Amino acid sequence: MAKILIVGGGFSGVIAAESLVKKLGDEHEITLVSRSREFLFYPALVRLAFGRCTPDDISFNLRDAMLDRRVRFVEGEVARINPRERKVTFAHGDLIGEMPYDFLVVALGRRLATERITGFFEHAHHLLSLNAAKRFSKALETFHQGRAVIGHCPGARLPVPLFETAFALSRLLEERGERNLCQITIVSSETPDEMFGGVPISAALNAALEAHGIELRSGFNIREAKPNSIIFDDGQALECDLSMLLPPFRGPAALLGWGITDEEDYIDVDHKMRVPAVEQVYAAGDCVSFPGPKMGHMAVRQAEVVVDNLSAEIEGHASAAVYDHEMLVLAIGENDSIFLHKKLWTDEPADIQQSRFWGWAKRKQEHYWKAKHA
Repeated sequence: MAKILIVGGGFSGVIAAESLVKKLGDEHEITLVSRSREFLFYPALVRLAFGRCTPDDISFNLRDAMLDRRVRFVEGEVARINPRERKVTFAHGDLIGEMPYDFLVVALGRRLATERITGFFEHAHHLLSLNAAKRFSKALETFHQGRAVIGHCPGARLPVPLFETAFALSRLLEERGERNLCQITIVSSETPDEMFGGVPISAALNAALEAHGIELRSGFNIREAKPNSIIFDDGQALECDLSMLLPPFRGPAALLGWGITDEEDYIDVDHKMRVPAVEQVYAAGDCVSFPGPKMGHMAVRQAEVVVDNLSAEIEGHASAAVYDHEMLVLAIGENDSIFLHKKLWTDEPADIQQSRFWGWAKRKQEHYWKAKHA
């Protein structure tokens, strides 16, 4: 019997745990560790902030869900991973101490690097938690005129909520009859093409931004947030009456020192989602070192590849599953969206389409995820 330990209770961790049980049955011990027993559907936090859904619509109890699927659940904080001795150390939670494993799936997501942005928590809103989304929602109630700055800090790699927030704000102001009183400015150190991993999406995005009267400023590195302004590296200041920033991130700290991470601490993996430098360790989700944005649907697909290859390794079969970035959907409005499909390992051009169908499909995926895990 193999002891399979999955650390991280986000998209990739949950999918890996559920799918491994289906693949391997009850012959092996599968444990999922998460810092919280509450799963939150993070892609829907923009919709929640703008009153398009409720907290109950986008969350469920992870402990109960895993129990129903015959997965051992542990609520705990990972302090250190020792891949040489195949042990994980937990700092607090249900378990304090070490847990051994035979196979490890690292799905720890990423960690905040907000120390790079002075005044981030004090003076800017964000969408990193349920409470933060609620606070931003409250701020929207009092924003009736002036400038709103939606900022993408260097190292954020989260362009979809950046643009979706701007489009949702434009729609809200139009519904109130206040759109002509407000200016919406998106600020980023990168162009849209750069934010989306070099995919030529600028033409489609710029047309949508222009249609909604949203200003885009590229090439500005955000350094500091103040009560009524955003400060850039070159000392320039952009005055604002409302701000929402997507902060810098780095990879998880639990694997530092083992020589298996890049310069931003993200974990190096191969095409099969294995960590080449150590045996019987896989990684998936926001913690892995891949170019371009990091999104929930990518984490799901990576977890599926992990499951296929880890199962094959346990059963003595050749592993064949290979990961490629799949689709990305960016909601422009309630009934319009941009769909992007790009293969990561090839030079094939991206497929970019604009249609109301893709936004509908994205909302259906959210409903399906909630129903499946409730």
